[in-house]
Amino acid sequence: MVKRLTAHDFTEKQSEVVVTTLTDILTATIEVLQKEMVTKSQQEITLQQIMNHLSSIKKDMIILEKSEFSALRNENEKQALAIKQLKGTLMDELVKLKGNLLLDMNLEKSRVKDEFLQHDKLISELTHRLDARIAEMNTVFERYKSDTIKYMAGTVLSCLTICLGFYRLWK
Repeated sequence: MVKRLTAHDFTEKQSEVVVTTLTDILTATIEVLQKEMVTKSQQEITLQQIMNHLSSIKKDMIILEKSEFSALRNENEKQALAIKQLKGTLMDELVKLKGNLLLDMNLEKSRVKDEFLQHDKLISELTHRLDARIAEMNTVFERYKSDTIKYMAGTVLSCLTICLGFYRLWK
């Protein structure tokens, strides 16, 4: 390489410096590349480690999914049970409310019937009293009427007797 450079108008010292510099640069570059490069066996080991790590992550993900699914299923079952309990409680309360409502309605119906019977009894009693009072008044009226007729008949007879007495006296 030194000979080529000297053939192209470089001095021998310049050619040696250029060649030495190029050799140093190449050596440094090769060292850097060797540090950064991996051998095939190292690459396979690293690949195997990565694959093992990925497999472990997949297993963990499956376990996590199963546990989350199981937790969701358990939560769903708990909520379904709570809903059933609430539904049962609601049905019990509705039956209780319906029973109380029927009881209140029957009590009110009974109270209204009793009140109606009391009013009907009172009306019947008043009707009987009125009928008795009317009958009593009719009796009194008939008595007064017969008394009046007696007095009128007596008065008429008395007047006739007096008139006959005067008629005989004058005759």
